[in-house]
Amino acid sequence: MGPMIRAASLRGFVPLVEQLGGDADRLLARFGLARGDLDSDEGLISITANDLVLDAAAAELGCPDLGLRLAEAQDVSILGPLAVVIEASSTAAEALVFASKYMFVHSPALSIGVEPDPRGRRGIAALTYRKELHESPYSPQAIELGLGVFYQVAVMLMGNREGLLSVEIPHRPLSPVARYTEFFGAGVAFGRPAAALRVQRDRLDDRFATANEAIRRLALQYLAGNYPDPTRKVSTQVRRALSKSLGSAPPTIGRVARLLAVHPRTLQRQLAAEQTTFETVLDDVRRDAAHRYLTTTDLPLGQVATRLGFTEQSTLSHAVRRWYGVSPRDLRRGSRADLSH
Repeated sequence: MGPMIRAASLRGFVPLVEQLGGDADRLLARFGLARGDLDSDEGLISITANDLVLDAAAAELGCPDLGLRLAEAQDVSILGPLAVVIEASSTAAEALVFASKYMFVHSPALSIGVEPDPRGRRGIAALTYRKELHESPYSPQAIELGLGVFYQVAVMLMGNREGLLSVEIPHRPLSPVARYTEFFGAGVAFGRPAAALRVQRDRLDDRFATANEAIRRLALQYLAGNYPDPTRKVSTQVRRALSKSLGSAPPTIGRVARLLAVHPRTLQRQLAAEQTTFETVLDDVRRDAAHRYLTTTDLPLGQVATRLGFTEQSTLSHAVRRWYGVSPRDLRRGSRADLSH
């Protein structure tokens, strides 16, 4: 199973789509989702489905700022228990450290960080928002939604937006630039290496009047006790190693074991302790990658097979039939038919 995200990410999606005259149930169903999947913020849904439904809704409804509109309807509470830690932190810098450490609670495919200014100015920090693209494709609407919510959290942490200098977005503008400057209250640069908020670094050290060490400590204990870090699981490390190298190097246990600096037999025992095997993880990675390539790209089937580490296109066909019960072409045609409705 590919990376997931808390259903809170789509909070407000159904009413927004219906307000715009769309059919939310049909849009969700197109990507294997249902209205009931969004009833609880704590529910988990595929981040790929989450992102694709945003892009599809924006295109179908002629609403290029759909991600920003959803961001306006959301706030830090979509992060669930992590929001409590953030709000009880003593400074924005401290809150960002905890948010970075526990972002996997919201989605293991997303990360935030504090990095040097990409433009090289001293005293400026970049608050970055990134998505792991080895397992899920880039989504302009999802990036704008995530960055929009991140901006609102940053403003809450800093008390106002005076410390925000500019915003960086990887893709070209989807809406008129004025829409972005209206939302962020600052200049916006497009085609940048990473989504980021450029802020005055010293603003991150201002102390919060709402800091509460006791609440923060309890919230951190709750997170540590109820949300084990998936990156510590050996199966997750194997999955990521395979996702990054699939199609460019032989997907063998020996090679992955070398990357993880363990003996192949040790890796086998570690995976067995997590009730899985190398072959099962590899099959899962290939299944998810096949679905992504066949439903979100126009790559020829031979290239898809190569990217999955198969030596023959026929091997891809047999695998897709085993995974999805249809041929690769039928899987691709089915997704195109859904998109045309």
